[in-house]
Amino acid sequence: MDKEIRKLISNDSDLMTILTIIDSLNLPDCWLCAGTLRNFLWHTFSNQNAELITDVDVIFYDQSISYEETCLMETALKKAYPDYDWELKNQVYMHYHNPDAKPYLNSRDAISKFPEQCTAIGARLNMTNEVELFMPYGTYDFAHFIVQPTPFFLENLKRKEVYIKRVTTKEWQKQWPHLKIVLPD
Repeated sequence: MDKEIRKLISNDSDLMTILTIIDSLNLPDCWLCAGTLRNFLWHTFSNQNAELITDVDVIFYDQSISYEETCLMETALKKAYPDYDWELKNQVYMHYHNPDAKPYLNSRDAISKFPEQCTAIGARLNMTNEVELFMPYGTYDFAHFIVQPTPFFLENLKRKEVYIKRVTTKEWQKQWPHLKIVLPD
């Protein structure tokens, strides 16, 4: 299924435009990720008309770029490409948003610690401009419309609470009624 997902992304002009823009930023360890890709896959796999991609989640990892500089970069990105609602996050600082989390080692480490396994996905262009994927929990949850916490969110009570609040307020089942949401004990 990895090949199928790469092909779906490669054949989507919006996603390829976004990946090209991201690649041109020349940020280290930079990925398109999370809801942008998850929602694209859910739309595709549920045979819904493709939703116009507007929310764009981009992460990178660079200890030399401050939080403030990252915010300025995000503002510049929004100004340069206003068709998209860019969210640019340096993963050096994002562990602060998860209870009891240690600093992330890199972007892949951060992706593996996103709240849901189906949200833990990243894509970027490799050196030959082909789509490279990172899916630490595989493709099963995408293909079977399952929302469940990552091991990182299961190992801590405060993070479990964050996960539960997230999945109960997102209302994903309104758009994808066949989703199965797993709530931890």
